[in-house]
Amino acid sequence: MFLLIHLKALCVAGNIDDGSSGDVAVDHYHRYLEDIDLMESLGVNSYRFSISWARILPKGRFGDVNSEGINHYNKLIDALLLKGIQPFVTLTQFDSPQEIEDKYGAWLSPESQEDFGYFADICFKSFGDRVKYWFTINEPNMQVTLSYRLGCHPPAHCSQPFGNCSQGNSEEEPFIAAHNLILSHATAVDIYRTKYQKDQGGSIGIILNTLWFEPISSSTADKLAAERAQSFYMNWFLDPIIYGKYPAEMMNIVGSTLPKFSSRDKEKLKQGLDFIGINHYTSTYVQDCIFSACKPGPGASKTEGFCLQNSQKHGVPLGEPTTLFWLNVYPQGMWKIIKYIKERYKNTPMFITENGYGEICMPNSSTEDLLNDVKRVEYMASYLDALITAVRDGADVRGYFVWSLLDSFEWTYGYTARFGLHHVDFATLKRTPKLSATCMDCLWKHIKNQRLFKVKTIAG
Repeated sequence: MFLLIHLKALCVAGNIDDGSSGDVAVDHYHRYLEDIDLMESLGVNSYRFSISWARILPKGRFGDVNSEGINHYNKLIDALLLKGIQPFVTLTQFDSPQEIEDKYGAWLSPESQEDFGYFADICFKSFGDRVKYWFTINEPNMQVTLSYRLGCHPPAHCSQPFGNCSQGNSEEEPFIAAHNLILSHATAVDIYRTKYQKDQGGSIGIILNTLWFEPISSSTADKLAAERAQSFYMNWFLDPIIYGKYPAEMMNIVGSTLPKFSSRDKEKLKQGLDFIGINHYTSTYVQDCIFSACKPGPGASKTEGFCLQNSQKHGVPLGEPTTLFWLNVYPQGMWKIIKYIKERYKNTPMFITENGYGEICMPNSSTEDLLNDVKRVEYMASYLDALITAVRDGADVRGYFVWSLLDSFEWTYGYTARFGLHHVDFATLKRTPKLSATCMDCLWKHIKNQRLFKVKTIAG
């Protein structure tokens, strides 16, 4: 859930704020029945979760299928359906078997496409009789930035001035990894379309992290910079998948660095997708760095599109700041990004696959303070109103997922950042509903009364 706003402050490889690990996290593996009861109490009808690729195939296609992993997800899916909750399944969310990194460098090699296809095929075969909504990859645009440009996430590849890693090339590797992620998506979709979709009756898409980029001024240069920022962030992945080519803005600036799609690749890309998953939390200002000098910062370099990102304009933040430095409350951005995607991508069906409010657990924060999460309720209400406006304007939005059901391990924040509708005591793993959980019924009724979309959901 990290966004590309001053991310370098977080990017010290191997550094978790509280020194913790995600080995246990909230122990959903053993407590999934309890968690499904929480979902039922909230009145949701769908649940988005990710499969751990390494749990299914610890050694990738070079080893055996882990039957315990298959059994776990079968039990989870069956338990959800028993409660009338539809599973929305993401095939991979940042994790992959260590074996494929060791053998050929994972996403830096075209072999990753074959590995991902092999994994996807197993999942479709094992779960597709009950799973009707598939997402191939979660936030590949964030993955290539964090893993291969800034080096904060494994495998920690980067180069100066983006980061201080022992290996990597921040000017080239993000584009190579992105190319293989795009073609891995296309491989999985091709397998689903040709082998499973007709009989199983499901649909398939991909999830992108999205920001709304607001021009910092009304100048033509800054407006063009905001468009470049989208092209170097979200369109980088969606344009090839939907139109078979990289955005023109990227071609004009870094065309020689972008890998080429072969004729075979282009045929595979024609399989496209059935819907777009949108993770949206916040927005940022953008300043042009082609026609005016910019100080160094996120987005300002050539390989990021010469568009400096900043959450403030003349010291005034874009929306209400939160305790997470990258998260400002700017609900207008939800309406604007949905409108943008609607117009650029021919109103392809959309799901809001993540939207939520996070807060840093301060040293003096009491459990009572964390349970009384008025700011989260206000955030969700304002973003849902913006989304309803976008749907009324004709956007084909099929559903909305809250991030998230539970407080959990939040990447480099460890357990210091909380996004859950339920408070988790990380010592005992006890779940306690926050004010936002008790308010969900009112929010769902508000959505239902609009008669606009049917999927009211939780992501975890």
